[in-house]
Amino acid sequence: MLDSDRKTALSDFMRELSLAPASTLLLDYDGTLAPFHTERHRAYPYARVIPLLTSILECTKSRVVIITGRPILEIGSLLSPLQNIEIWGSHGLEHLLPDGTYQRIEIAPETTTMLSQAESWLTSAGLAHRTEIKPGGIAIHWRGLPIEEVESVQSRALTGLSKFGEQAGLKLLEFEAGVELRVAHPNKGDAIASLLSSSGHKTQIAFLGDDLTDEDAFRVLNPYGLTALVRAEYRETSAQIWLRPPEELIGFLEQWLSGVSI
Repeated sequence: MLDSDRKTALSDFMRELSLAPASTLLLDYDGTLAPFHTERHRAYPYARVIPLLTSILECTKSRVVIITGRPILEIGSLLSPLQNIEIWGSHGLEHLLPDGTYQRIEIAPETTTMLSQAESWLTSAGLAHRTEIKPGGIAIHWRGLPIEEVESVQSRALTGLSKFGEQAGLKLLEFEAGVELRVAHPNKGDAIASLLSSSGHKTQIAFLGDDLTDEDAFRVLNPYGLTALVRAEYRETSAQIWLRPPEELIGFLEQWLSGVSI
């Protein structure tokens, strides 16, 4: 899509947003609302993100939902002082409602066994210190490492985990500076599908994401709403528009707030 087409798609969406009786803003976290950080627990949102989301939430016309690969327990402290926000964590495996109700999809026992075996392999391969155990998945991170060490960790992780990724019920996903072995479903696209089923047909919906794990969500939402790639450098994507963070991300949130405040 050409830059002019993207601008037209965005302006058309925002015009319709201002006229819609309801709206839903769906947001990935890492790389979208927050810059990447070598210390994951310090990856706080860009300045002005929390105040803008707080103002959007206060508008009765808009629902805000975080859809992230992070576990819900991690994301809450990073979003502070934002409260009472809906979160789909672990790629949609976990669901936290604004009233505090927590739900989690159960994983098949055989899939849990395979993930345990993969964890044991990573330990034996000397990658335990690079491993993050998550609900329904195992992630290996190499952000901040020297290039020669990145290549070694990446090669070993992909080679060793690929045999597990070939098993039914599991999928090997590459993301920014890492790789994750996780349950194939639910994924972010499944979370979007669930949200669509609970939304009215006149609801304006948009999803903002940055990496390959967001492509499932882009593809599911494209026929029904706006999808935006949030990334400093463009890459091939199913998203309809491209936003460079943080300026264009903040601009989008400001336009959203203006549209739902009418």
